[in-house]
Amino acid sequence: MEKKGTILMQRYELGQMLGQGTFAKVYHARNLVSGQSVAIKVIDKEKVLKVGMIDHIKREISVMRLVKHPNVVQLYEVMASKTKIYFAMEYVRGGELFNKVAKGKLKEDVARKYFQQLVGAIDFCHSRGVYHRDLKPENLLLDENGNLKVTDFGLSALLDS
Repeated sequence: MEKKGTILMQRYELGQMLGQGTFAKVYHARNLVSGQSVAIKVIDKEKVLKVGMIDHIKREISVMRLVKHPNVVQLYEVMASKTKIYFAMEYVRGGELFNKVAKGKLKEDVARKYFQQLVGAIDFCHSRGVYHRDLKPENLLLDENGNLKVTDFGLSALLDS
């Protein structure tokens, strides 16, 4: 229901939709004060409550606050209205690793770089007691400098859970 150009919480101007899942849509947006590009994940509260997944959302927020690493998509802030939950996150311009792999085999040095960045990010998460549990090329993004960014901690687990 969010439309392009909508002003969200008097902070962000929503742009085009970047992706969509069962419970959420992700939009490109612009911070009205700084002009910074962000990704806004819009979660439908009613759908999440109906299937009893509110704890998953809370866990995702906790996890994203724990894992501040150069190869993990950063969470900037969480906002909510009566019907929606909004995550303002780092906008990663380069798209999914999946799309790059689908075009053909990666060069060895590029594949090695991605693998090292992935291992570094996952090692960091594990050292904080965070386990992603949904690593796949669709959840690995590439920034404009060709660096890998792990995203979508919706199925993650904490060591104590």
